Amino acid sequence: MSLHSQDTLESTPVPPVRVAILSDVHGNLPAFQAVLADVRNEGVDSIWCLGDLVGYGAHPDECVALAKEACGVCLIGNHDLVVVDKLDIDEFSMNAAIAATWTKEHVAAETVEFLNGLESRDENHQLGLYHASPRDPVWEYILSATAAKECMDAMSPRVGAVGHSHVALYFSRSGDGAVAGDPAPCGTELDLSDGDWIVNPGGVGQPRDGDPRAAWMLLDFSTWKASWRRVEYPIDVAARAIQDAGLPHALSDRLYLGQ
Repeated sequence: MSLHSQDTLESTPVPPVRVAILSDVHGNLPAFQAVLADVRNEGVDSIWCLGDLVGYGAHPDECVALAKEACGVCLIGNHDLVVVDKLDIDEFSMNAAIAATWTKEHVAAETVEFLNGLESRDENHQLGLYHASPRDPVWEYILSATAAKECMDAMSPRVGAVGHSHVALYFSRSGDGAVAGDPAPCGTELDLSDGDWIVNPGGVGQPRDGDPRAAWMLLDFSTWKASWRRVEYPIDVAARAIQDAGLPHALSDRLYLGQ
């Protein structure tokens, strides 16, 4: 082997084996910190974030700075896009628009610069990464088998990971073409090595599946085993920060309900 060939091999990035997949941090710093602590205990090779670092919560700069430091891959979500003026705020619900306006008025230039450099989809890894869906990586919610089937048809990778809905779940398609899906509560473990899959790790900062604990997913590419995790965090701290910022109390109240 020539020296040039050896240098080329040594400089080739090694794909990560154990990856933490998370999404929808939404400015909830206590939840994000708790998830990252749990992730570090697992000794993962990389952390991949599916977007929406900001919006709803009161710590956008801190969450973006933490993601910039901790995440090997990070996408941009619809709440991030509106903050950097790449999405019309009129498309948001009332409370989401209030939070987006507050975030735009308070974020640092460094936060805007980082978010501006992100994309809403990434198919350069062992699985496809999309903030919302392969068909519409900004807005589409994948919450039904019909939507999942159409998105499986639209994506190039066999397995895709999505966020946006804040609901931990999965959809799979077997050899006969039938698509089935279910919620993925804490402790769910699945073998993704065969068939087509769309998985959602759930929300870090604003879960909407009835479990208020912060959510993330561990994926081991050596076995294609996926494991859904939940982490307790000090909800009172996140809720109080939202209230102290003058944001709608509905945004703090829902954290206790996981809705």
